[in-house]
Amino acid sequence: MAQNRKNNKMSREQAGQKGGNKTARNHDQEFYEEIGQKGGNATSRNHDQEFYEDIGQKGGETTSQKYDQEFYEEIGQKGGEATSRNHDQEFYEDIGQKGGKATSRNHDQEFYEEIGKKGGRTRQQNKR
Repeated sequence: MAQNRKNNKMSREQAGQKGGNKTARNHDQEFYEEIGQKGGNATSRNHDQEFYEDIGQKGGETTSQKYDQEFYEEIGQKGGEATSRNHDQEFYEDIGQKGGKATSRNHDQEFYEEIGKKGGRTRQQNKR
């Protein structure tokens, strides 16, 4: 491990790395899950919804800059397959109904006329 040139001492970063490596050798996954749970609980007590929205927004922006469309298609496919393995038809009927109600609250007749027209055309025609 590299030493600080001024006084032959480790830097704070180096000491932290050394301590982290030792901790990793001495503890199992359950330990990390437990401290992660405690940290998450403490964070949720100390922050409001706006905090989580902000960090979610930042994380989403960073991820979108880092990955391309193929990445999102792949994770969407995996997520859809996992969801379909874990849920039955009733689940999909329920979320479809909830989504339909939410959409009807948020859109007017003009919106439905437009999507109705698009639904009657081919994809190629809709791109124009």
